[in-house]
Amino acid sequence: MLVVGASFAGVACAIEAARTGLRVILIERKADAGEKLHTTGIVVTEAADEIERLGEFPPELIRPIRGVRLYGSKLASVALDSPGYFFLATDTPNLMRWLIDQAISVGVDVRLGALFTGARREAGGFAAENVGRVRFIVGADGPTSKVARTFGLGVNRQFLFGVEAEVTGVALAEPERLHCFLDRRLARGYIGWAFDGVSVTQIGLAARQRRAGETADLDAFLKKLARVFDLASMNIVARRAGLIPVGGPVDPIAGDRVLLVGDAAGLVSPLTAGGIHTARIGPRRGAVNRSGACT
Repeated sequence: MLVVGASFAGVACAIEAARTGLRVILIERKADAGEKLHTTGIVVTEAADEIERLGEFPPELIRPIRGVRLYGSKLASVALDSPGYFFLATDTPNLMRWLIDQAISVGVDVRLGALFTGARREAGGFAAENVGRVRFIVGADGPTSKVARTFGLGVNRQFLFGVEAEVTGVALAEPERLHCFLDRRLARGYIGWAFDGVSVTQIGLAARQRRAGETADLDAFLKKLARVFDLASMNIVARRAGLIPVGGPVDPIAGDRVLLVGDAAGLVSPLTAGGIHTARIGPRRGAVNRSGACT
């Protein structure tokens, strides 16, 4: 079985498949699964429970967030709490590296720096370029999946564009909260956010992409946040950006011996733009079984 893409969904799928006894090859175009990420790494309660099926979280990679503060367009705010509910801020680069180690530990053949360049059907499966013969292919290769295009599966057509900065030198008021901002202009169709992560503060926003190439204005958002938080000593140490599919599950999501998961499948909540939870449960609910069917 070939899994294309070492995303949350790809690694989860590879581990689940390997645990059933399948021989699994996981390829990822990046040489380091923790570099050039497109996710904030916020894990909701339900996703935390699911991901811990893969192994117990290293405590140094997570930080609990217990509540939310929601800001209106003019920065009036309200605190929101739900007893027993929490988020986990994560050191996402190192969390992804940890997930790769979990996959290797159950026998997944992980090949970093390997690009999916195509595959052709043959009796009983596929001949995948630079990989060899495989019985099944799972596309976990992001919102513009090449696996989907190669095999004529559904493609994502509606997106948010998200951008985030990791910063140091900022001390947020109420560090135990996820700060969420409504703004029709800067975060049209979604929200902006700020929270204290693991060793850095993460500030970002996402906006509905109305046309190809349209982005979100993070610099303007940072200027607005300076009215709420002290950003005078802020130092931006990293930026990340990318498309977030919000059109719902693609159709078709699967074909003969081929399946899409995660962002490639559109398994992202249109309401929250959250993908880690669905990335984790998708491989379990949409498994490729031994008979070659997608269930």
